[in-house]
Amino acid sequence: MTKAELKEFLDVKVVQYNNPDFINSDPLQIPHRFTKKEDIEIAGFLTATIAWGNRKSIIKNADKMMALMHNSPHDFVLNHSDDDLGNFKGFVHRTFNETDFAFFVQSLKNIYTNHGGLEAVFKTHTKENDLQTAISKFKATFFEIEHPLRTTKHISDPLKGSAAKRINMFLRWMVRDSNTNVDFGIWKTIDPALLSCPLDVHSGNVARKLGLLKRKQNDAKALAELDKSLRKLDPKDPSKYDFALFGLGVFEGF
Repeated sequence: MTKAELKEFLDVKVVQYNNPDFINSDPLQIPHRFTKKEDIEIAGFLTATIAWGNRKSIIKNADKMMALMHNSPHDFVLNHSDDDLGNFKGFVHRTFNETDFAFFVQSLKNIYTNHGGLEAVFKTHTKENDLQTAISKFKATFFEIEHPLRTTKHISDPLKGSAAKRINMFLRWMVRDSNTNVDFGIWKTIDPALLSCPLDVHSGNVARKLGLLKRKQNDAKALAELDKSLRKLDPKDPSKYDFALFGLGVFEGF
């Protein structure tokens, strides 16, 4: 395919999969239950954090997280007690367990109390048009309070070679436009042009088949290569192609 043909093909797939009909089978349904900005952010962040493995299991456990937070994530973060965190006992999603969950709540309280919230932390560190550096700085802020060493693995650091798939997905949810009622577009201080496509096994394999990506590993270098390719197709909204690449891989076996 020529570049023009590839863009036309992928743009059609974006329209096909950037569609609310697919939310019912996607973890994105969890933050869509809320209307308050902070609830959407926190629900989205926690859901994205456990978004690896079987999607039904992700949705089931994200739903359990919301129930344990009384389905009021922002209020729970700000006002939880030690007894409330004790109710997390037994929670586990793959390697993310009750200890990790409890710390995440405590760190989010620090972020909303002392740093102006999740959006403010990312915006503060989004300098020189580089969201991947902002993700690394966000991780440092997230773990600035006393924390279990084991929990640090649950937030990736692009400056240490990670593609940071889950955080890039969360950022897409928050920043991209809400015209199709899929992504939220509630973070107005960050330009969608800076977003990266969440790179996982599905999007990576399809990108390679389409000639958008040559590097074999799904790491930070691969993400930079894919970013470059997708920005040529749409410099203002490159992460929209996540819908096309993921949809082609998961639903069409491309």
